[in-house]
Amino acid sequence: MVDHRKLGRELGIFHSDPLSGAGLPIWLPDGAAARHAVEEYIRELERRAGYQHVYSPPLGRRDLFELSGHLGHFVDDMFPPLRMGDDELILRPALCPHHCLVYAARGRSYRDLPLRIAEIGGMYRSERSGVLGGLTRVRAISLNDSHNFCALEQVGAEVADVLRLTSEAHAALGVRPAGYRLSLRGPGGSYVGDDESWRRGEQLLREALSGLPYEEAPGDAAFYGPKIDIQVRDAAGRESTLSTVQIDFDKPERFDLSYADRDGGRRRPVLVHRSLVGSMERLFAYLIEVHEGAFPFWFAPVQVEVLPIGADQLPAAEAFARSAVEAGLRVRVESDGSLGARIRDSAKRKVPYAAVIGAREAADGLVALRSRDGRALDPLPVAVALRRFTEAVASRSPALLS
Repeated sequence: MVDHRKLGRELGIFHSDPLSGAGLPIWLPDGAAARHAVEEYIRELERRAGYQHVYSPPLGRRDLFELSGHLGHFVDDMFPPLRMGDDELILRPALCPHHCLVYAARGRSYRDLPLRIAEIGGMYRSERSGVLGGLTRVRAISLNDSHNFCALEQVGAEVADVLRLTSEAHAALGVRPAGYRLSLRGPGGSYVGDDESWRRGEQLLREALSGLPYEEAPGDAAFYGPKIDIQVRDAAGRESTLSTVQIDFDKPERFDLSYADRDGGRRRPVLVHRSLVGSMERLFAYLIEVHEGAFPFWFAPVQVEVLPIGADQLPAAEAFARSAVEAGLRVRVESDGSLGARIRDSAKRKVPYAAVIGAREAADGLVALRSRDGRALDPLPVAVALRRFTEAVASRSPALLS
C-alpha cells in the first residue's frame, strides 16, 4: 500500500523533525517546487474566474474571533492567546474573519457583487498529538480559500460555478472524487443563526447538487451554516474532505456587512465560503498517494533530468538545461556515474523525462528523451523538445509525450 509519509520522505517532498514540532512539517525544495506550481495554477484559475487575491495576517486580536463566533463555537480547536502588552493575539483557525474585514474596508454596491476574495493563507488548529500524521493532519495549514459575497439571488449560480471550477481543478491535478456530501445540522450541536436561514441555505445547496449523487451527513455542518463536502479516499480507503462550499448568513450579520442596492437602500450580502482543493498539506498527501509519487509533468518537482553520456557532452547538456530553465521548466543536470545507473535513478525518483545527450545529439543539436515509464522517444531538435514540454505544461495534460 502506498503511504504518503514514506514516499514523501523518499522523494524529498517534506520532512518532519521533533525540533520543528508535531504537525509542523517542513516542505523541502522538491516539495516546495511542486506546491508552487500547483499554487500558481490555482491562483490563475481563480483570477480568470473573477477572483481577487489578498494577503492577510495569520493571527488577529481576540476581539476579531469573538466577533466572528470562533471563540464561542470553535475554541477547542484554537491555540491559546498570546499576550502582547494590553492586547491578546490569537493564531487564526480560519481566514473568513480577515476576509470580512477586506469586504468592510470600503463601501460596497450591488455592482461589486459577487465579490470573490481569495487567498492561499495560513491558519492554525490545535490538533491533538495522537491524530497528527504526515501531511494529512497538521497544526499549521495553508488553505486554498475564498469568500464570495453575493446578493441572495446570486447564491445558487455562485455555488454551481464553484462546483464547476472545482471539477476543473480536480481534473488538472488528477483528483478522483469519491462523492459529494451535504453536511447539515445535527442534534446537540452548537450552531448559530435562525431556522429560516438554515432552511434557505440547505435549499440552495440541494438545488446546486441537483443531478449529482450525494449523501446527507447530519451533524457535520459548520457552526454557521450547511455545506457541500467533496470527498476523496486515501490509499487505505479512508475517506476525508478535500474541497468544500458553504453558505453563511451569520458572518455578514456579525460584521454588519452591507451594500447599496439598486434603489439606494442597504442590503446584507450572503457569504459563500469555498475551497477548490482544500489545504496544500492534505492535497499533497492525497496527490502523493494517488499518483504514487509520479506527479503529472506540469507540477513534477524536477521535470527533466539532463544526462550527458560523457564529459565531452557536458557543455551541450548545460546549454540545454539553461534553455529549459529560460522556457520556465524545472531541470537538473546529472553527470556522475554510468548512464544506465543515472537513467534508473531518475526513474526511481519519478522524474518524468531523462534527456540523454551523446556525441551525435551534441553535434546535431538534438536531445534523446526517455520517459520514466521506460519508453525511448526518437531524438528531437532542442527547440522542438522545449516547445512540446511547454505545451504540455500549458495544457496541464496528465499524459507523457509519445
